[in-house]
Amino acid sequence: MTTRSSSSSAQLARHLGFARAMRREPTASERALWQALRSSQLGVGFRRQAVVAGCIVDFVAPARRLIVEVDGGYHRAPAQRRSDTRRDRRLQRAGYRVVRLPAELVLGDVQAAVAIVRAAL
Repeated sequence: MTTRSSSSSAQLARHLGFARAMRREPTASERALWQALRSSQLGVGFRRQAVVAGCIVDFVAPARRLIVEVDGGYHRAPAQRRSDTRRDRRLQRAGYRVVRLPAELVLGDVQAAVAIVRAAL
């Protein structure tokens, strides 16, 4: 019989492995935004592809409890929007604010995307 704690530990291990793989292969928009967020360039430290409240998030500023998600086109599909809404609620219940940026904005005007993140900080 599997206990809840061993099941949770196994799930966390899977998430951590998947997050590690995602860090090695970021999307173009994630790569562009990371260049602007890394090394505390906004005065706060960010981590990328981190596990928060059982979810893998694109970027998190733990000190500010801010999560930044870069959403590609598939996030416009109704089923994905519902999933994102449930996920955002879960993260909010854990005490985080979530900012979602369209991948097109990040790729087209990274400074505008950074301004949105800065305002949320």
